[in-house]
Amino acid sequence: MFEVLHALPLLVKAAILGIVEGLTEFLPISSTGHLILAGSLLGFSGEKEKMFDVAIQTGAMLAVIWYFRARILATVAGIRREPRAQRFAVNVIVAFLPAAVLGVLFAGHIKTWLFKPVPVAIAFIVGGFVILWVERRQRRGLAHPRIHDIDSLGVADALRLGFAQAFALIPGTSRSGATIIGGMLFGLSRQVATEFSFFLAIPTLIGAGVYDTWKYRHLLSAADAPMFAVGLLFAFFSALACVHWLIRYVATHDFVPFAWYRIAFGLVVLATAASGLVQWAA
Repeated sequence: MFEVLHALPLLVKAAILGIVEGLTEFLPISSTGHLILAGSLLGFSGEKEKMFDVAIQTGAMLAVIWYFRARILATVAGIRREPRAQRFAVNVIVAFLPAAVLGVLFAGHIKTWLFKPVPVAIAFIVGGFVILWVERRQRRGLAHPRIHDIDSLGVADALRLGFAQAFALIPGTSRSGATIIGGMLFGLSRQVATEFSFFLAIPTLIGAGVYDTWKYRHLLSAADAPMFAVGLLFAFFSALACVHWLIRYVATHDFVPFAWYRIAFGLVVLATAASGLVQWAA
């Protein structure tokens, strides 16, 4: 079976990974973790492949820009004279900075030691239990949201969300999951935390994509263009569908199912790695 997956045409692999990226980027289940695992199964591992995983996040980011285009255009148009637009823009920038700084400082070490299936699986499991703990606090009434509108966020709230997002530098943690769950711990409603995580994705994914593409530009050639184009296209459309679904989901549901999925998936990866049933690539 795995030989068949390894033998798939390169553009088919790019399409599969694009779909994986789009469907997982904004759910609290870690797109990077899923891409590492999917790439391992597909025989799509290496420095260029790691850069591809980061680059196609741009497709997911473009889906967010398209979905929230009205709010984004209104913010850009009012940035010079409207306090609401200025405050929103400042909050996004402030929240972006911790992950940006820490990512530049530690990206090399993280990719060397943690971009592997077993560390990802462990992060899946730990993250799942964190989500269960936070949701349990919510159900018991131990946490009461104080922010029910994204425009009520202060700079201090944005900075805390930024440090929460920085935990997602550990692959398998989930950027959106860290931001949303962190936001809920800091007093944001589920809906506000989820919505802000979408907007925070824009500078974060742009920054990561530009940084990795520039750093590993020597690995690229014109022949890689179709692979990247296919990955971006499939990531865009699958992310657009996911964002539309998630906005409706969080209005009436919690994240407990995602927590159990993370735990189960992580245990399967660890079990198959330990038994030798799946030869997960490093």
